[in-house]
Amino acid sequence: MERRQFLQLAGAGAVSLLSPGLGMAQAVSRKPNIVVILADDLGYCDTELYGCDRIPTPNIKSIAEKGVLFTDGYVTNPVCSPSRASFLTGRYQQRFGFEYNTGPLRRDFSDGLGLPLAEITLPDTLKKAGYTTGMVGKWHLGTRPKFHPIRRGFDEFFGFTFGGNMYIDPNRPDVRNYFRNGRTNMPGWNGRSRFNPIVRGATVVEEEDYLTDAFTREAVAFIEHHHKEPFFLYVPYNAPHTPLQATLKYYNRFPHIKDERERIYAAMVSALDDGVGEILRKIRQHGLEKDTMVIFLSDNGCALYTKACSNLPLRLGKMAQFEGGVRVPFAMMWPGHMPAKRVYDSPVSALDIFPTTIAAANGEISTDSQVDGVNLLPYLNNKLHSAPHEYLFWRNGPNWAVRKGNWKLFAAEGHYWLYDLSKDLGEMTNLAEKQADVRKGLQAAFEKWNAQLKEPLWPPRGKVPVIIDGVSFKWHV
Repeated sequence: MERRQFLQLAGAGAVSLLSPGLGMAQAVSRKPNIVVILADDLGYCDTELYGCDRIPTPNIKSIAEKGVLFTDGYVTNPVCSPSRASFLTGRYQQRFGFEYNTGPLRRDFSDGLGLPLAEITLPDTLKKAGYTTGMVGKWHLGTRPKFHPIRRGFDEFFGFTFGGNMYIDPNRPDVRNYFRNGRTNMPGWNGRSRFNPIVRGATVVEEEDYLTDAFTREAVAFIEHHHKEPFFLYVPYNAPHTPLQATLKYYNRFPHIKDERERIYAAMVSALDDGVGEILRKIRQHGLEKDTMVIFLSDNGCALYTKACSNLPLRLGKMAQFEGGVRVPFAMMWPGHMPAKRVYDSPVSALDIFPTTIAAANGEISTDSQVDGVNLLPYLNNKLHSAPHEYLFWRNGPNWAVRKGNWKLFAAEGHYWLYDLSKDLGEMTNLAEKQADVRKGLQAAFEKWNAQLKEPLWPPRGKVPVIIDGVSFKWHV
């Protein structure tokens, strides 16, 4: 997609498509079901949400068509684990020391890194509001029993607890694989390593299906079992995170893609989209579409090192606090209670999911928790017209960033990059010297926020050397 076309699309957000009289004043017959579908390392241009057509994703796109598309939807971290910690608490993860990814697996299992037990989670809060809570997919917030999803607010869990996993036996004839560094398989197949098995609740199960399909199957079954009561279903797929694996069912949809990595990746995204479609169909089957809020987003930008995905027109990707790392595909629908086909271009955050869903559920957020997110419902229904956030912040050790309005400042080891995103979405023209007053103002705002934060509970799992515009430094992840 050309950048000019994207800017035209984003600019459409200035025009509200909200029908007169539509709003939260309509009577809600029951507490709405809440379904959050989280993709893993999905690129900004890897769906059809923003005008890209490389990979057809009609089901993901339908969420925006029946609801709201966020052009400037952010996560709080450009890697998986801290991003999830903030979404499930509604709080910047640095407030409780969850600054870096857990892992690698040996460290994660032995040291018990995970979401601090004092933190109140979204399923904790929804259970108090009368919800049945279920999770299907990748946890990545601690592998030790005390951190298990069942102990963090979920009534039911099917999935795995670490950050990555095999999708299927790589030696099956109906499977196509592309592994980094020329590897033909990953350690631990047939058990997926004893440290990271697939479990139902806390019981290890043998799962033969392609994992994306298995997660879809379990998510649909949860809806079938609980459709007569208010439910919260969290579906954090691990697709399309590495390893790159797909079955021929999906691989054969893309014979025109000649690069093997890109073809398998496209197949993985297509499987993800099929899963979204099955979940939406099950909701419709039980007549629950107007009684269900559905949210779709990714945990961070795609991993460009796969050489298979796209964050265009954004710069860089996973690990980076440039737009390609933290601005993600993001859409939400609740038919009859928020507008359809609306493009919303004020910055929003995954932090906002917590207070937005609790408000929809008529629940209460604990006074013991300092929630950083904002209830988006009055903004989406034109009750409030200002931007939901004055500032958005990011920090990974010495790497940090802040956005206010159209200005975005990134800093690393004493170097600064400042961009006007309204004119430079791809972050190519550094204005840090020409707009020194803007830089200083954003830096002061960051330092004020930074003073409220805790030291990291564990060190980064790695420091990746990079060169940006001729400046050498390291990503702390």
